[in-house]
Amino acid sequence: MSRPTDRSGTALLVIDAQNGVLANAHRRGPVVANIAILVDRARSETVPVLWVQHSSDELPIDSDVWQIVPDLTPAHGEAVIRKEYGDSFEATSLEQVLAGIDVGHLVVVGAQTDACVRSTLHGGFTRDYDVTLVSDAHTTEDLTEWGAPPPAQVIEHTNLYWSFQAAPGRTGKVVPTADVEFTRRAPRAR
Repeated sequence: MSRPTDRSGTALLVIDAQNGVLANAHRRGPVVANIAILVDRARSETVPVLWVQHSSDELPIDSDVWQIVPDLTPAHGEAVIRKEYGDSFEATSLEQVLAGIDVGHLVVVGAQTDACVRSTLHGGFTRDYDVTLVSDAHTTEDLTEWGAPPPAQVIEHTNLYWSFQAAPGRTGKVVPTADVEFTRRAPRAR
């Protein structure tokens, strides 16, 4: 498989926008609305939209909680990647799908910030993708009962630390929905 350095395309990656994942999500309404805005923009600009669906004991395949929220619907022909681990790349077809559509830059939205979103950000970055996190289009639930910070702080911290990601030949950045650019990147030198 060719490395992402050879690929100039961008894709919108929607992570775990499922009924069960978003049921108790912080600022669910505004986050889902921003994801919908980005999905519509990506489609209008012929940017691939890829959907990731997590399955587990709590999210059994084909159950109501496993389904993507009704506010967001994959279009015919858009890839839906099923996963069982936090990182959307782990034991899935995501890399093969991205290679097949010339993608080397991911625009990431979805849930949960402190689990699957974070794992996928790092998974993509370590696999040599440029990765943009949309600051107002990811969310998590309140896990303070188990010692986590409140959801707003988790989201703010993730936005802060991801804005400082850098490595040779690739970038990580954070932008709000209004500033997302689905531009093609220049191929990097080998």
